[in-house]
Amino acid sequence: MTGVPASAAGGSPSAKGAAGAPGASGAPGGSKPARAGKLGAAAVNQASLWNIANILTMIRLVLVPGFVALMLGDGGYDPAMRAWAWAAFAVAMITDIFDGHLARTYNLVTDFGKIADPIADKAIMGAALICLSSLGDLPWWVTGVILGRELGITLLRFVVIRYGVIPASRGGKLKTLAQGTAVGMYILALTGALATLRFWVMAVAVVLTVVTGLDYVRQAIVLRRRGIAERQAAAEEAER
Repeated sequence: MTGVPASAAGGSPSAKGAAGAPGASGAPGGSKPARAGKLGAAAVNQASLWNIANILTMIRLVLVPGFVALMLGDGGYDPAMRAWAWAAFAVAMITDIFDGHLARTYNLVTDFGKIADPIADKAIMGAALICLSSLGDLPWWVTGVILGRELGITLLRFVVIRYGVIPASRGGKLKTLAQGTAVGMYILALTGALATLRFWVMAVAVVLTVVTGLDYVRQAIVLRRRGIAERQAAAEEAER
């Protein structure tokens, strides 16, 4: 191990073999690196969980109950409370943009992030829509369309994941932007022309929600058919 020949070290080949054999005096030293390796791997896994992308996702989850409290505080019609609720919603939307970008750019993708990120997205948007509808600011059918689409597409992704992944489209990203903008405008106590403008922004968001949802369904059907065809072709090839 030291690079010195056995003859120079004054040891016989058998003595050298005994010294290097497992279970000899070097055995404890051999087991320590193994334990150290396991501890090192655990430390890496621990560090990967607490990366900046996951922390932003956790912040978004924590913001949900605070947002609801602000939104419904003082009967839900205090302009100051609604302004603070909008700030919490805006922070959540901003972290949604950055956590995914950071995870992909710096290879910070973790199993926790894959599960928690979509949950956090749906939680803050769902909380905002339900609060607005419960206060009478937004029709329940709008909340139903948006939440039904979001939950349905999420479930659809899991159903077809065995055949492949449905990538996020530009339309989907535009839909998210429109939804966030429209809901944010409804959270604020707007009046006059701005109140009229938010109605049309929400209308655009609903249209994009439906159109992109149908497009994702189409992609899922194509992906499933292609996956089934590839499996059948592989099975036929294996039988030959």
